[in-house]
Amino acid sequence: MTRPQPSGPPRLVLVFTLLSVLLAACGQAAPGAAPATAPTEAAATAPTAAEEASSDSDLLADVRSRGTLVISSDPNYAPQSFKNSDGSWEGFDIDVGREIAKRLGVEAEFVDISFDVITAGSWNGRWDINVGSMTVTGPRQEVLYFSAPYYYAPAAFVVHQDSTAAAVSDLAGKNIGVGAATTYLDYLNNSLTLEGEEIAVPAPEGATSTVYDTDLLAIEDLKLGDGTRLDAVLTALPTAQNAINEGAPLKILGDPVFFEQLAVALDRQSPLDSQALATEISTIIEAMRADGTLKALSEQYYTVDLTSK
Repeated sequence: MTRPQPSGPPRLVLVFTLLSVLLAACGQAAPGAAPATAPTEAAATAPTAAEEASSDSDLLADVRSRGTLVISSDPNYAPQSFKNSDGSWEGFDIDVGREIAKRLGVEAEFVDISFDVITAGSWNGRWDINVGSMTVTGPRQEVLYFSAPYYYAPAAFVVHQDSTAAAVSDLAGKNIGVGAATTYLDYLNNSLTLEGEEIAVPAPEGATSTVYDTDLLAIEDLKLGDGTRLDAVLTALPTAQNAINEGAPLKILGDPVFFEQLAVALDRQSPLDSQALATEISTIIEAMRADGTLKALSEQYYTVDLTSK
């Protein structure tokens, strides 16, 4: 039996409905339909889920996501850190930094940044951490996070081998070379405050300071002769001993004047929160101490273990 055809109006309604569905799928309004409401400004500018996740991530997550840990250090501070003519980095601090990166599951990348810029904080995300034998002090903790110490270094005076000084007190009124923004400069200015350590020998009275970009530049001037440019240099004992081992005409004066807790530093004002990374690095350092990695590196560069008190 032949079905009767439907009357005209219902068929037109069906066609109109199908047309509306097709046009809506293409993002167009059906004929006679009200125009779609324009998105509000808030909706138009709302971040995507990926953008929200990125903005909320901390520095630890960011480092692992990009696969690189950017580390600032000193290119002229042997044996802690130094840069070869081919651009490669070596030294105790450098190997510690590489091991930290390895245990984070990322690659280490080193950059040369002036120490006074590093200690000032507000790095603006230009590098992630500093592994540069930085001493933990109260003022520095105001702008930087510190990891657990990874070694403890004695600070000592070094003089030319022709010097007649027999004790630190003999440097009273003398000209002493130090690195910029260092604890050695603070010590000579009687403004040094150490965390967990005490000053063993008072600074020589009336001594003047000549400030250099790095300690090794001061040592180079001291090598020119007793009193030629400097009467002494105050630096880390391993740095002074390394210069002597390499033939510098110098000698250590007396016992260390203080000991320093040296730690990895991170910027408190980092665009991405750096506290989780600081905590993770502390965990890594303690693991490196427990498994003998720190001790082996210290003995490799210093011949003694400076990684525990």
